Order: sequence, then C-alpha cells, then structure tokens
Amino acid sequence: MFDPETIELATSVLAACRARGWHLATAESCTGGLVAAALTAIAGSSDVVDRGFVTYSNEAKMELLGVPEATLAAHGAVSAETALAMAKGAVTRAGVDLAVSITGVAGPGGGSAEKPVGLVFLGVATTAGGKTERHVFPGDRDGIRRAAMVRALEMLRVAASG
Repeated sequence: MFDPETIELATSVLAACRARGWHLATAESCTGGLVAAALTAIAGSSDVVDRGFVTYSNEAKMELLGVPEATLAAHGAVSAETALAMAKGAVTRAGVDLAVSITGVAGPGGGSAEKPVGLVFLGVATTAGGKTERHVFPGDRDGIRRAAMVRALEMLRVAASG
C-alpha cells in the first residue's frame, strides 16, 4: 500500500518514539488518515500509536480536538493557528506525548488567491509546546496529500528524536 521510503520513514518515527517511551496521535483533515495509516501499516505500531483523529469539518475540529471556534472564525480551517490548535488538542485529548496535524487545500477545487490548491499547514506538538510549517505542495490531489503525509512523518521523526 505504501512505498518502501514511506514505510522506512514511518518505522523511524516508531523507533524514535519507542526510544523515548512516547505515544503519539495524529490529527488529520485533508489527508484523511494517511499518516495514521502509514504508521499502523507496520506490525507492532500499537505500542506507540494511540489514535488518529480525522477532523474534516470545522465541527469535528472543535468537538474532537477542542479547536476554538474563534480560531476558525478568525483564521479559517486552513491556517497555522488551526494546525497548531489541532496538534495541541490531539496531545491533550489523547493524553499522548506527541501529535502531528495537517490541514490544507488538496484540490482540485476549493482554492483561492489567498489559499491556493496545495496550501498545507502542518503542526507538531508535545506536552512542552508546538510549532507549525506552511507549504504549497505541487501536483494533483493525490500528490498533495502524499507530500503532506511524508512531511508530517518527517516532522514526527524530528520531534521524537530531539
């Protein structure tokens, strides 16, 4: 299902988390669970992966992750502020050490001049805080979603290795 490079990357995330005794969660919107799927494609991942939230709607982001309605109203679902709130909410709601979030415009429609197709915000959070990244990934819907998944796994690996 996943290419060897993705499996290798996901395996390295799991190993880094195991080395620290960490558990993780994912909070995904435009990727629809791809990060969680890549991690759980590896046998034995249940000792690290606690849960994955797929929060496609604003209501789900608020209900499941505690993203403030004011954040969504002020910045929109596709924003650094929402990505950070999603990641922090996943850490808090799941009671884990590490979480990653993804929110973006995967296309082919839905883009605008301010938020073009391919715009993705990723967040990573630990119990100590979090950070976000902004990317505009090229390609079609599948390519954008795949690029976002890979970058999310890379961010998890760095955070767990730090």
